[in-house]
Amino acid sequence: MANGVTAAEAGRDVREGVDDRLEAFLAGIDEPGFLTERRRAAWDRYLALPMPTTKSEEWRYTDLSDLDPEAFEPFPPAAEEEAAGAEIPEQAARLLEGMEERSGVAVDVDGAVVHRRLDPELAEKGVVFAPVRRVARERPGLLEEHLFASDVAPMEEKLWALHVALLTGGDVLYVPRGVRVPEPVHVLRWASGAGRLLSSHTLLVAGESSEVTWVEEYLSPDLDGALLSLSGLEVVGGDQATVRYLALQRWGRGVRHFSIQHIRTGRDARLSGLNVNLGGDLARDDVTSHLEGPGSESEMLALWFGDGEQHFDHHTLQHHAAPHAYSDLLYKGALTDSADSVFRGLIRVDRGAQLTDAYQTNRNLLLSENAHATTLPNLEIEADDVRCSHGATVGQVDDGMLFYLMSRGLDRKKAERLLVFGFFDEVLGRVPVPGVKARLREAIGRKVGI
Repeated sequence: MANGVTAAEAGRDVREGVDDRLEAFLAGIDEPGFLTERRRAAWDRYLALPMPTTKSEEWRYTDLSDLDPEAFEPFPPAAEEEAAGAEIPEQAARLLEGMEERSGVAVDVDGAVVHRRLDPELAEKGVVFAPVRRVARERPGLLEEHLFASDVAPMEEKLWALHVALLTGGDVLYVPRGVRVPEPVHVLRWASGAGRLLSSHTLLVAGESSEVTWVEEYLSPDLDGALLSLSGLEVVGGDQATVRYLALQRWGRGVRHFSIQHIRTGRDARLSGLNVNLGGDLARDDVTSHLEGPGSESEMLALWFGDGEQHFDHHTLQHHAAPHAYSDLLYKGALTDSADSVFRGLIRVDRGAQLTDAYQTNRNLLLSENAHATTLPNLEIEADDVRCSHGATVGQVDDGMLFYLMSRGLDRKKAERLLVFGFFDEVLGRVPVPGVKARLREAIGRKVGI
C-alpha cells in the first residue's frame, strides 16, 4: 500500500482547518494516503472558490444559482468485495444481454462496481482494467503520474475540485506499449435516488503504438427530485497510440450532469471522441483536446437531442501545442419543445505550432418556436503558417424535405423525427466501430421516437 497509510488512519490525525464534512466522508474509505491527501487538497480548493455565475462569460448561458452541491449527499464508496455480485438493475442487465463482443465490461451502481470482466488474454499482456482505489494500492506510480494531473481551466475548477474530493467510483484502463485491444471496453454507470451526489472518474492511459476503444454509458430512472452527477475523464495517448472514446448520456429526468474531459496526445497519436447527450435535465460537457505531440490528430464529435425544458451546454478547446497536428470538431444538436443548448468552442494555436490544420463546425436544428440554440465559435492563433476555420448554423427544418415526407404519408411529427435522424447521420457515420454505431442509432432512435 502506497505510503503504508490508509484513509481511515490518515483521518485520525485531522489537520487544523480541515472541514469535518470531508472527514466524515473519508472515515470509512480504505485507500492509500496519497489519494486521500489529493482529496483534502481538492476540498480546500473547492471551499475557497465561488460557484460559477452568469456574470462569467463561460457560464453566461447556464444558470447555477439554484444549485447547492453541498445539499446533495454523496454516495459512500463501497469496498470492492462488498459490491461484487450485487444485483444489477434490470435495464442495465438487458443492455448487457444485448451487447456485442466486448474485451471488457463493468457495471457501476451508485459508484460501486457490481460486475467486471476483462479478457484473460489481455490481462496476460499487461492490460489493467480496475477500480481507481485498487490501482492506487497495487500500482500507485501509475496514478501518481496521471490521476487528476490535468491542467484544469478556471471555469472548470470549482466542480472539478468537488469531483476529486468526493470521488465515489471510477476506473483505470492501462494498455501497455504495442498492445491492441480488439473489442471495446464498455462501462455502464447506473444511479438511483434523488438528493444524492455521484462522482465518477475514468483514467485511460494508452502506451506507445497501442490501440483501444472505450465506451461509457450513463443510465438512471426518472427521479422525483434532483441528482448531481460529476464525471471526469483523463486520456493519455502515447506516441502513435490510437484511442477512441464514446460517451452515451441517458440519465433520467431530475439529473444534473457535469462532465470534464481532458485528452492529451503524443507524437503521431490518433484520438477520437464522441459525446452523446440525450437525458437529464441539465448536462454540461467541458472537453479539451491537448495536441502535445507533432503529427498528432484529434477528432471531436458530439450530438444531442433536447425536448421538454432540457438544457445542454458544450464547451470545447482544441489546443494545438505542437506543429504538424490536425484536429476536426463536428458538434450537432436538435431541439424541440422549450429545450435549449449552448456551444462555445475555441481553437487555440500556440506560437510554435506551425502547419496546424484545424476545423470546428457546430450545426443546430430547431423543431419548435420555443427551442433555442446559442453558438459561439472562436479562434486564437499565434502561429503564422496554419489552416484553421470555424462555422456555425442555427436553423429550422427544411420545409421542402418536410413536405416531401408528409406527402408520402407521414404526419408532421414523424417526418420531423426522421429528418433529425438524418441530420445526425453525418456524425454517426464517422463512428468507427460498427457495433457501437448500431447501439447509438438505437438509443437516438428511441429518444427521437423512430
